Amino acid sequence: MLTSARMCSADGAVRHAWSVRVLLFIATLALAASAACTNTPAVLTELSEVRRLASEMRVAFTKASDASNRAVMADTDDVSAAAAREAGEHAARLQTALEQVEPHLRSLGYTDEIASLERLKVKIAEYRALDAEILPLATENTNLKAQRLSFREGQQAADALVSGLDSALAAGPHGEGELHASNAVKAVLGIQVVQARHIAEADNASMDRMEQQMASLERTAREALGRLRSARSGSASGALDAATAALDRFMAVNREIVQLSRRNTNVRSLALSLGRKRVVVAECEDELNRLDEALARHSFDATR
Repeated sequence: MLTSARMCSADGAVRHAWSVRVLLFIATLALAASAACTNTPAVLTELSEVRRLASEMRVAFTKASDASNRAVMADTDDVSAAAAREAGEHAARLQTALEQVEPHLRSLGYTDEIASLERLKVKIAEYRALDAEILPLATENTNLKAQRLSFREGQQAADALVSGLDSALAAGPHGEGELHASNAVKAVLGIQVVQARHIAEADNASMDRMEQQMASLERTAREALGRLRSARSGSASGALDAATAALDRFMAVNREIVQLSRRNTNVRSLALSLGRKRVVVAECEDELNRLDEALARHSFDATR
């Protein structure tokens, strides 16, 4: 009976030990569950902030890119400058959100998203470097200014030349004088045609050839005026002086047009926008999409 009692006592001790272990295991699970429940709101809060910043990055990037494009395409200095300022403001907001989101991703331990963010930072840096080159060119508007000079002051001087020549021809019989006047007018019209091509041209060698052509046409116009003066009587000298002065003004405007056209700021800014920048914008958008998709999966996991 003593042996039986000892056996019963040992069996009870075993059962007690197992009971203690079970209770400890249950308690551990309860603590873990409690910790998880306590931690979930904090995780969701931080994840919500990450998503807000990611959304802010996307909006700021889209607005910055749009404003930059408007600065390039604007047809006045004021509109171009306003769009450039807007592009800079949105780019600054983008940079701020970019810097703020990283600590949250590291706190959450989202390694894939951190890697995506690093790639995005590289692309955004390239985008901003391109804009730093494009926007000053766009706001300088030298091609547009050259075009306005050609259409306004240049055309006014050409019209004054024609008027002076008409007056000179009216002072006496036309004869050979009309041919000289026609040659002068055709030469000026030829310069105007070359001006338009020069303003739109991006290649320096091509512009060199155009300037040589304009110089040749100027010589033709001046020779025609000289021959007309020789062919007319003294009564036409006043009108011919006016025509010569008009040609001088026209050529002075042409030199200013060429100088502005040579800077090619509108042509260069447009070429950059349609070239490398367009590729970089697409790469930034792709990386923003990947970040959004990854964060959306984390949102689903956190609420299960």
